[in-house]
Amino acid sequence: MEEIKKIAILTSGGDCCGLNAVIESVTKTAIQKGYEVIGFESGYDGLYENKFVELTVNTVKHLGSRGGSILRNSNKTNLFNHRVKLEDGTVVYRDDSAVAIENLKKDNVDCLIIVGGDGSMTSARDFMRAGVKVVCIPKTIDNDVPYTDQTFGYSTAVASIADALSCVYTTGHSHDRIMVLEVMGRHAGWLALEGGIAGEADIIIIPEIPYSLEGIANKLIERYKRGHNSSIICVSEGAAPKDGEIISYQNNDYPDSVKLGGIGAKLAHDLERIVMPITNQEVRSTSLGYVQRGGNTNSFDKVLSFRYGSFAVEAIEKGEFGKMVALRGEELAMIPLINVVGDGPTGETSKGGNKNVNLDCDLIRCAKSMGIYLGE
Repeated sequence: MEEIKKIAILTSGGDCCGLNAVIESVTKTAIQKGYEVIGFESGYDGLYENKFVELTVNTVKHLGSRGGSILRNSNKTNLFNHRVKLEDGTVVYRDDSAVAIENLKKDNVDCLIIVGGDGSMTSARDFMRAGVKVVCIPKTIDNDVPYTDQTFGYSTAVASIADALSCVYTTGHSHDRIMVLEVMGRHAGWLALEGGIAGEADIIIIPEIPYSLEGIANKLIERYKRGHNSSIICVSEGAAPKDGEIISYQNNDYPDSVKLGGIGAKLAHDLERIVMPITNQEVRSTSLGYVQRGGNTNSFDKVLSFRYGSFAVEAIEKGEFGKMVALRGEELAMIPLINVVGDGPTGETSKGGNKNVNLDCDLIRCAKSMGIYLGE
């Protein structure tokens, strides 16, 4: 095995709390082991443009609590299907991965740590196929990466949701209103489910359970008749009604062109039309949006990020390339990338899929046993 002397790291996809802690841990661990470390800026864009910074113990000192990434993120770039605007304004898609690989050679990088979600790891798998030594660290506040029990950033996001639900509760209670809080969760409802339980929501709507508008309205009316002057609903952005569609829009500037958002406002509008004539309650919606991604990293996510970063460097030392660090129970393990994103064509995530909420899991049972309605 070739000796590893220099490691590079990049943070790809959306930002979240814990990224800086990963950068700090990777840098400190690598330097302790005698490696040089650089960080490519703005995800795969920096790898393509060869924009990087040297990372030292001083540059990452006390970085772990800060949200976001000092290397910055980009979720617009897939170098294997790179969107490029030519001088005449024409937009073309081309494979520019060879440019990135040449940059790694110029910079004498022996191994690349990629921190990202399924799209970022799909590109990592493709770079692996092209001969690049890669190690991945899973990142998403949605907590939907398969083969790992929890991703960093999720715990901090759940806390933000719980805090937001506490805030909207006071307004709902003061005005005798029904309050709807829309949170992230494209295909998996972990954020809404755990955040909703922590924030004591009365109704939680997740993508795994298509909701019944009539059922939700009946539950709200029933609560009103039992003397509850207000109710709180926590809904995932990827939730959809029975026999209905997810609310989405198209943005072709991104590799994943389908964007979600708006279910909270629609749900509020539809519910008010049914409920208000009976209870005289207004229904108001709030989208928590990017508040979930930012702020200071909580202690759990900080420690988890430190563990992920140091374990990734240890994996490099052992020659475990083409794998992802995963939390399995109380221990960390290395999982082959093809298990996570599949072994399909370049650019495609063909298997592995999302880690969805198991409808028989203890969180679901906890919610139901406490009287939380899940929209069935």
